[in-house]
Amino acid sequence: MPLHNNNNSGVAGKEKKQTMAELKLRRLTELNARLREDLDRPRVKVSEACQSMINYTKTTKDFMVPSTWGSVDKREDPYAPQQSGPNCCVIC
Repeated sequence: MPLHNNNNSGVAGKEKKQTMAELKLRRLTELNARLREDLDRPRVKVSEACQSMINYTKTTKDFMVPSTWGSVDKREDPYAPQQSGPNCCVIC
């Protein structure tokens, strides 16, 4: 006499297959939603992005490239060392 009932194991197998199918469906639905969000994201053509970068670099003064923009007054240069009184350190 068998110790387990074959009818119950068949039902459990179907339930497991159904839950696996539901899990796969949920994952595919989530992936589909993410892909739709990516599709809805606004795009810029590469040529437009490059032209924008070129315009920015031509019109924005870069203090780190004095050979292109000339010397910069120390008051205008954000990278110049700040003169805020004597530079000293007290060690106890």
